[in-house]
Amino acid sequence: MARPVKKTPEQWKKEILDAAKQLFLSKGYEETAITDIMELAGGAKGMFYRFFQSKEEVIHALGDQMFFENNPFEAVKKCSKLNGLQKIRRVLAFDRADEEREHINTQAITILKDPRILAAAIQANRRKLTPLWFELIEEGQRDGSIRTEYAKELSELLPLINFWLMPSVFPASAEELQHKCRFIAEVLAAMGLPIIDEGMYERTEKLLANFTEEGEV
Repeated sequence: MARPVKKTPEQWKKEILDAAKQLFLSKGYEETAITDIMELAGGAKGMFYRFFQSKEEVIHALGDQMFFENNPFEAVKKCSKLNGLQKIRRVLAFDRADEEREHINTQAITILKDPRILAAAIQANRRKLTPLWFELIEEGQRDGSIRTEYAKELSELLPLINFWLMPSVFPASAEELQHKCRFIAEVLAAMGLPIIDEGMYERTEKLLANFTEEGEV
């Protein structure tokens, strides 16, 4: 009788994330328990805690994994015919088109009510996304498609916009959220970065379908 193949820690972590992704997409984050994840992954509950402290940590790790598996910043690097501004708009379009990651991220919004989790998410976005935005803005400055003196400031601001639009973080009605979107579009355009288009407003409408006015799913 063949002995079972021992999985490496990397394999276990991947299988736990894959199981969580399948369950979050089919059942939803709130309806999925850690025991459900480990049953699907084929391991004991104790194995879960070798890699993650909580289900909240899993959904953030899963969001990161899905981002890097389909990284829009890497995709636009291959678009040599696009200037910097066009690449930024393409990144936003790619991001909106990733429906599975959008669904996972939407489910993660409610847990951002926890200040500790919110602070960690902001720090992670700043660390990962700010350098990527800065690179594209600088490219736009070089090719003349972006005229701004605030490349550093804009690259730091862009990762924060999504948090400001979350009703679970900053409570807002549907009308107030639409007004915020118009405000963002005007501010970025005034700073030399006219990147907000109708797609941004459509994304906001989609997010609104998942919230009450108090910002609860």
